[in-house]
Amino acid sequence: TSAVLLGLINSYQQNTHATTMSVSLTMASKTPVGFIGLGNMGTPMAKNLLKNGYPVIATDAFPESCKELQDSGAQILDSPAEVAEKADRIITMLPSSPNVIEVYTGSNGILKKIKKGTLLIDSSTIDPAVSKEMAVAAEKMGAVFMDAPVSGGVGAASLAKLTFLVGGVEEEFNAAQELLTCMGANVVYCGQVGSGQAAKICNIMLLAIGMIGTAETMNLGIRLGLDPKLLAKILNMSSGRCWSSDSYNPVPSVMEGVPSANNYQGGFSTTLMAKDLGLAQNTATNTRTPVLLGSLAHQVYRTMCARGYANKDFSSIFQFLREEEGQ
Repeated sequence: TSAVLLGLINSYQQNTHATTMSVSLTMASKTPVGFIGLGNMGTPMAKNLLKNGYPVIATDAFPESCKELQDSGAQILDSPAEVAEKADRIITMLPSSPNVIEVYTGSNGILKKIKKGTLLIDSSTIDPAVSKEMAVAAEKMGAVFMDAPVSGGVGAASLAKLTFLVGGVEEEFNAAQELLTCMGANVVYCGQVGSGQAAKICNIMLLAIGMIGTAETMNLGIRLGLDPKLLAKILNMSSGRCWSSDSYNPVPSVMEGVPSANNYQGGFSTTLMAKDLGLAQNTATNTRTPVLLGSLAHQVYRTMCARGYANKDFSSIFQFLREEEGQ
């Protein structure tokens, strides 16, 4: 009996030791993560890191943007350089290429105070050439830069259902994936630095073309006397079906929970769509690739920005078409 009791005690001690080891290893991997850029996308992304137990050290060019994340438990610092001093894994989510260049290489930029071996993940949508420039600059400082732009809007960011399109050194992909899976449902390795941006730009161009086509089709059907909900149902069981028709319909009252049901508020702004299509246009020019519909889509969204639609969701193309025909 004493031998059995001794065996149980030893077993308990081993299990307790294993559990303690497991917990300490888990805590060790949850070292602070830097996050720079706390806009509509960055804030919910950083919140999901906090929810997964990662301490977050963050900053934003606009201090008022930091409050929500600070209230959720993040430490807020004054500059990207300060974040780089305290974290060896940093995620950036910024509006455009100039913002990325400034945050990484500016006078208070990440690379001013970066530690050797730091992993830098940029989830901004920018020119692939700028991603490559940042990777070279980071490498000179002994750090690793990866581009990881996202597909999915604010809703997907809040629900941790984003898709990350990752470009960079393949050996570092697992380290990046550990963090990105806290914020997204899909993390896809696309190839060398800049490949993530290339994939994102291609997807966004198709999305814009599809949305314009859906809006024109719905408008024509309505003008022909068809009920919009019926037309959407027919399209979605037919060969014309696409994401813009079945998941993000641009016609008010056809679907609930999308920007068209909320006066085109929220979602993905026309300004950002025009910016991303500009990136597609630039890369098409640089690679001498004909993008006839992509170029037209770029012009349409630029025109919308000039006509008061800049801050509305990009599905407001339907409203824009209706107003155009009324002139």
